[in-house]
Amino acid sequence: MKTYDTIIIGGGIVGLAIARELLSRDPKQRIAIFEKEPELGKHASGRNSGVLHSGIYYPPASLKGRLCTEGSRLMREYCDERKLPIARIGKVVVPANDADDTQLDVLLERARSNGARAEIVGDAREFEPEARAGRALFVPETSVIDPKRILASVADELRAGGVEFVFNREVTEIDRGTYGFLVNAAGLHADRIARPFGVGERYTILPFRGRYYKLAAPFVIRRLIYPVPDLRVPFLGVHFTNAVDGTTYIGPTAMPALGRENYSGLHGIRIGDAASIATTIARQYASNKQGFRTLLHQEAGRLLKRNFAAAARALVPRIETQHLKPSTKAGIRAQLFDREKNELVMDFVVERGERSLHILNAVSPGFTTAFSFARFALDFDKVQAA
Repeated sequence: MKTYDTIIIGGGIVGLAIARELLSRDPKQRIAIFEKEPELGKHASGRNSGVLHSGIYYPPASLKGRLCTEGSRLMREYCDERKLPIARIGKVVVPANDADDTQLDVLLERARSNGARAEIVGDAREFEPEARAGRALFVPETSVIDPKRILASVADELRAGGVEFVFNREVTEIDRGTYGFLVNAAGLHADRIARPFGVGERYTILPFRGRYYKLAAPFVIRRLIYPVPDLRVPFLGVHFTNAVDGTTYIGPTAMPALGRENYSGLHGIRIGDAASIATTIARQYASNKQGFRTLLHQEAGRLLKRNFAAAARALVPRIETQHLKPSTKAGIRAQLFDREKNELVMDFVVERGERSLHILNAVSPGFTTAFSFARFALDFDKVQAA
């Protein structure tokens, strides 16, 4: 029977970053990464927007606020060292309406508290001519990368360090005699992996599907354009994101999905899962906690292309419906739901179990923070005791 010092369940960027950090601390460790797919990047990490976020949206006391700026810096440095594609194009954050203007000052304060560079500008068009006119926040260090190239690079680094990758291995049972320590970085399935350890029993994953359009317009958008957050709802809403190849994507939506891997149609839906998810959605809709009903109404409306275009036009006035072209880009947000509090969990969640560490919630900016998050997670007990 083969044994390891550490096994990691999940070959996304968080699992890889934790393996990399473990190797940096003890190069002689025997580490294996178990991935249920035949290759890396089939789910959240490979479907990531590619944005290295700057830490301006997150409260300073949150884990996201504490880890985002440092994580972004580490990831930018990694791309430079490995000569991986990175575009330092910056981001403008604009109010979608006049009522949101004062929130720019809140974001600026959060940026400063989190160590991120940002400045208020009198007119967003100074930095992005296509953006909505008026005051905006300019964030110069926001960059875009190629997530799959980074996954492949880190994996190569790990193989060179002796880490074993085990593909096509969905973990359904865990033999505790095969490892000294286990890291659960299973993303969409992290709650399921945690339960046999008696960890995270109050939580479940409530998946949200995001879809995008591609911009096909007679003008070019050179920087990222994001909205000031709508405080009535839990997610950010439609925004403009450039890929490293120059393609501009508009989105994503954030509709609850009926399966953890329900990227389109009926694909990835399991009857038991769908029933549980539908029940949670119905309860949250009835209670409207965290603006859940408002979110669903907004997102349902954006299923119509003309309404999606209207949301995009609030940021870029020249957008017309015909400028939006279909895109195959889609992702699932593995959003953690607290069944005791009946609410979405908006920060990272890490819990310890017997000889195990469980990453229960590592949604956006999970890719950005991967390297700083790995350090935090492996020092979790020390941080808790401090």
